[in-house]
Amino acid sequence: MSSNRQAAASSPWRAPILFAILAVLFILEGTTRNAMFSGSWNTSLAILNMGLISAVVALGVNMQWGYAGLFNVGVVGFLALGGLAPVLVSLPPVEGAWNAGGLRVLAALAAGLGTLALATVVWRRMARGMTRGLAVTAVLIVGFVLYRELFDPAVMAIEANRSAQFGNIGGLGLPVLLSWPVGGLFAAAAAWAVGKVALGLRSDYLAIATLGIGEIIVAVMKNEEWLARGVKNITSIPRPVPYEIALQQNPEFQQAAANWGFPVAEASGIWVKLCYMSLFLVVLLTLILLAELALKSPWGRMMRAIRDNETAAEAMGKNVTGRHLQVFVIGSAVIGIAGAMMITLDGLMAPGGYNPLRYTFLIWVMVIVGGSGNNWGAVLGAVLIWFLWIKVEVWGPQLIGLLTAPLPAGAVKEHLLDSAAHMRFIAMGLVLLLVLRFAPRGLVPEK
Repeated sequence: MSSNRQAAASSPWRAPILFAILAVLFILEGTTRNAMFSGSWNTSLAILNMGLISAVVALGVNMQWGYAGLFNVGVVGFLALGGLAPVLVSLPPVEGAWNAGGLRVLAALAAGLGTLALATVVWRRMARGMTRGLAVTAVLIVGFVLYRELFDPAVMAIEANRSAQFGNIGGLGLPVLLSWPVGGLFAAAAAWAVGKVALGLRSDYLAIATLGIGEIIVAVMKNEEWLARGVKNITSIPRPVPYEIALQQNPEFQQAAANWGFPVAEASGIWVKLCYMSLFLVVLLTLILLAELALKSPWGRMMRAIRDNETAAEAMGKNVTGRHLQVFVIGSAVIGIAGAMMITLDGLMAPGGYNPLRYTFLIWVMVIVGGSGNNWGAVLGAVLIWFLWIKVEVWGPQLIGLLTAPLPAGAVKEHLLDSAAHMRFIAMGLVLLLVLRFAPRGLVPEK
């Protein structure tokens, strides 16, 4: 039985067949209208686009866990940092914000970084002892006071500038596509800072550190209104694709929609989603190509050797902590790119929406179900789990309604019907248990 299951898992046709089944589900969603499927291409493509973004996130997590065995529980924080990039890069500058306090904020940040750098130099140059500890503490205290003296008044001035409509620093007015790599840089910088502290410790400390930093990043984005308006949210983030209303007013597009046999409003939505899908596919396929080349290179073989036996790899002269830092930064950068893509798709920055259940736990389910260590498996798991996550919201109440139909009206039936909203979590847990039982290495396991 075990050998048959292993042979099936290693079949070269396994992945194509599973991807074909997944494609059929999206086709049914777009063409078939019944209790299970919407019969709308707009819905099908909307699910697919978020599935592709989730695939990019899963690819980043797979690099960290599948390549090196690093347990990142702060995925939501790196996604949020990536999502900040479209706000700071593509939005136009807020009139008066830079004059009010923009330069002082930059000076405060420079003072903070300078303090950390000076403290590091003092720590390295001075001999061990109480004097070194006191000197470093003094540098940090003085630097912190200087930082707050510059930062606090600047932030208050920015938030008071046109506070009803803006109250934030604004952006640079650059093309929104440039914000995607910038989002990766934001997440990579945070990953480097966390990795320098936590990667030299045991793996469980890394999990604790990433969990904490993820929550800290989201909390900062909620409270620092000068940065991205906090919980007031930011809308109208520029798009890299046409707007539906512009397409609907275009005579050429109206004629094309008539030729396709779609109402112009529906056709405009489909066209915009196809444009997004094309951009997301280019990013995803490029990242998969680079990830596959890296995995099959000497660097990739070294990473897997470190993952499988750190002690043996270190005995062979490998810098385990340094290599862990490399892959942690790279994986987080990929997650940051996905965060920028997601905000670009939504056109909305809402820090309150960064829920760890959705943006950490569900991503891990995608990687585990797809097959950790296999890039194509991570992509398959991401798109499949996202499809189920969306559709179970519809299928769950229908199933509960069917199961409770024979029951008499009363408290029990009412409670079961009210609990239908929790079917998403039950379904994800059930899928995870079934995969771990019958395919413990994932649907498309690592070779």
